Amino acid sequence: MAVAGTGAFGRNHLRVYGQLAGVELVAAIEPDATRAAAVADEYGIQVFGSVEDALRADVKLDACSVCVPTIAHAAVAGELLSAGVDCLVEKPIAGSLDEADALIALAEKQGRVLQVGHLERFNPAVLAIEPKLTRPMFFEAHRLSVFTPRSLDVDVVLDLMIHDLDVVLAFAHSEVKEVRAVGLPILSPKVDIANVRVEFASGCVANFTASRVSTERVRKLRFFEPRQYVSIDYARRDVLVIAVDAEFSLEKAMAMGAAGGFQDGLPGLSFSKPEIVPGEPLMLELASFLEAVRERKEPRVTGRQGRAALEVALEIQRSMVVHAEKAGLGSFFAAPAGRADAFGGVKMGVSETCKEKQQ
Repeated sequence: MAVAGTGAFGRNHLRVYGQLAGVELVAAIEPDATRAAAVADEYGIQVFGSVEDALRADVKLDACSVCVPTIAHAAVAGELLSAGVDCLVEKPIAGSLDEADALIALAEKQGRVLQVGHLERFNPAVLAIEPKLTRPMFFEAHRLSVFTPRSLDVDVVLDLMIHDLDVVLAFAHSEVKEVRAVGLPILSPKVDIANVRVEFASGCVANFTASRVSTERVRKLRFFEPRQYVSIDYARRDVLVIAVDAEFSLEKAMAMGAAGGFQDGLPGLSFSKPEIVPGEPLMLELASFLEAVRERKEPRVTGRQGRAALEVALEIQRSMVVHAEKAGLGSFFAAPAGRADAFGGVKMGVSETCKEKQQ
């Protein structure tokens, strides 16, 4: 087992692989000499400056976590897959749909496992509620974080919101019909806060808010389905379900509640918390990846699912461009010389096709 990229994400992967039974951590790939020396000292493994060096060395690599910056996902994972190494690629799968398609095609050609690191899919709260879903029709997702210098190579949509996009896509089971979005850069050159409305072909609607410049940390998903409301707290790994009784009548419930002073809430509603099997999401994710590698089966989060989340994220970026143009915010979003634009590569002056889709 190896880990490519030993920044914040990569170090966590190294830690967990070191704790999992039946795993031999043999190498890391890290071009930064200082970081490489620290990893070699802490884990007692060989650290190579490039994928090429690692593949040439006398070490057997069966699988690798790719935790390098997004811009390098395609190159690093592509080289590993070509060499017959199964890969878990951190989210987002790649920087563009073309790169994502190339990785998916390469994995299929080589018969390799390609899993995408959408961590919340392994949150015990998500695992507990997913089998109980009926037909979610309205989602509210909030993911707020205090500012850190981590992952500033991408905007808040690809950094934070994509977690919720992936979960909602997995729950909604429907194609995206329309996207409307607004975003603003606050502290970094890229969009730091965004609000998005997504409508699905099924009629389901999802609202997303993501910020990496908040004063508090919030990671919650709430959704409504027929006769049921579900609230997921990702951070607490907790789920609350409020169900409406089959024989519920508002008039009767109001009358009964008024008679009792509503001390027990509104009659006809039942509150429950599904049993949560404790576990660290990253450990569950990596264990699931290794299971797919050993059993040669499809991973829980496939390359195509990672691509689907990326496709919506990129459409959100385009929608933010449209909103910025309509609102006359072009100068506000102008990037300083030599720095990427605020939309993660999506330029102002959006195509007429995209404009029409947002009208």
